Amino acid sequence: MKKAIAFVLVAVLTGCGPKDAPEKKDVPSVEELASDPARLKELRQQCKTERPRLGDVFCNRVAEATRKRFYGDGNTPYTPPEEPPKF
Repeated sequence: MKKAIAFVLVAVLTGCGPKDAPEKKDVPSVEELASDPARLKELRQQCKTERPRLGDVFCNRVAEATRKRFYGDGNTPYTPPEEPPKF
C-alpha cells in the first residue's frame, strides 16, 4: 500500500510544472534578441500579455535586450557642450 501511494505521489508531482514554456535551449540570447528590433517589439508585446505562458526567463531576456538597445553598451563618455548653457 505504501509503495502505491509513493508511486501515485511521484506520478502526480512529475505531471506538475509549466508545459508551454520554452525550453532553456530554445531561449535566444540577449544579443540575438537585441539585433532584431522588429522581433523584439513583438516579443515585448507577447510578454506583456502572455508572461505566464512564455516564462520569466524568456521575458527577462526580452527586457534585458530592450534595455541594451536603449542604453547601448554603456561605454559612451559624457561630452559636455562647448559653451555653458545660458539661463
